[in-house]
Amino acid sequence: MPQAKRRRRSRLTLKPHLHPDNLHALYREATDPVERARWHALWLLSQGRHPAEVAEILGYTERWVRKVVALYNQKGPEAIPDGRHKNPGQKPLLSPELQEELRQALLKPHPRDGLWTGRHVAEWLSERLGRPVPYNTAWEWMRRLGFSPQRPRPRHRGADPEAQGEFKKNSSSSSFSSGSSSPGWR
Repeated sequence: MPQAKRRRRSRLTLKPHLHPDNLHALYREATDPVERARWHALWLLSQGRHPAEVAEILGYTERWVRKVVALYNQKGPEAIPDGRHKNPGQKPLLSPELQEELRQALLKPHPRDGLWTGRHVAEWLSERLGRPVPYNTAWEWMRRLGFSPQRPRPRHRGADPEAQGEFKKNSSSSSFSSGSSSPGWR
C-alpha cells in the first residue's frame, strides 16, 4: 500500500513589526494570561526557534502557534492583546437590594410547603425579574448567599413508626457493653 506523502509545512516568518527585545518586554509586562502566552510565543519565534519547539515550551499546539503568528503578521501588534479579558463579565443578575431581599425570603419558610428548593427560588426570581430564570441559576444564587437546597429525608411508604421506635429502644441497650468479657473485645 503506497504511503501518502506528508505535506511539509512552510517555514514561519515573523514580519518585523517589533524588535525581539520589544517582544520580550511586552511578554514580561503582560498581565493577561492569554496575551502573555501570545507575546511569549512571538518572542521565542523571533529567536529562531521552531514552532513545534515553541508549542512544547508553552504547552500549546503547533497549530495555535501558527495562528498567533498569522494574526501578528496580518494585523500587527495591536491584534495580540486578548479582548475577552478587557471587560470581565457582565453585571450580576441580582442587584445588591434584590440579593438581600432573596436572603431574607430564604430565612423564612417557603409559603407553599415550608422548604425552599431550587425550583422555588427560580419561580421567586422569575416573578421579581419579569423573565424566566433557569433552575440552575437559582440554585447558584442560593449557594452564593450561603444556602443549600433543603429536602426532607426520604421515608419509606410502608414504614411502621411503632416498629422503628421499638427497634431503637432495643438497639440502644446493646448486648455489647464496655465490661463484656467476650473473647476478642477488650
